[in-house]
Amino acid sequence: MVMPKVEEKAPDFTAPTDDGSTLTLSSLRENIVVLYFYPRAGTPSCTKEACSFRDSMIRLTGMGVKVVGVSTDSVKRQAGFKTKNALQFPLVADKEQNVVKLYDVLKSETGSAKRSTFLIDREGTIRFIWPKVRVPGHVDEIISKIEELKL
Repeated sequence: MVMPKVEEKAPDFTAPTDDGSTLTLSSLRENIVVLYFYPRAGTPSCTKEACSFRDSMIRLTGMGVKVVGVSTDSVKRQAGFKTKNALQFPLVADKEQNVVKLYDVLKSETGSAKRSTFLIDREGTIRFIWPKVRVPGHVDEIISKIEELKL
C-alpha cells in the first residue's frame, strides 16, 4: 500500500470500535475528521496523546471536528483504554490491520500503527498529514492547521 496523499479522498473503511459497534469513515462526512493512529492503547505516549484530544474536545467539537483514534488493539483493550481515560471519541480496534494497511501506517516490525494523523475535510478529502507525530503540542498543531486552512 501507498500512503494516501493530501488532496486525495480519504480511503473509506468500516471497522469495529471500542463499544462493539462499527464505524464507517464516510458516515462522518459534513464534519472535519481528525483520524489519528497510535501504536498501543495504554502506553505512556499513547495515553498522553489520547488525553490531549480529550482535554481539547470542547474546542474541537466547537470547530465541527470529529476525532477517531485507531490502533491494532482488540475491542476489549480499546474499551478499557477509553473508560480508564474518559475519552469521548471512538477508538477503532484494527486487530486485522486493515485500516493501518489502507493508510500505509503499519509498522511491519511490531504489527502496530505508526503514530500519524490525517486531517480530513467535510467532503472527505485529506487536507493535511502528520506522518510522524510528536505528542507534545500535537493537538494545538491540528487546531492551528484547521484555522489556517479555514476548514
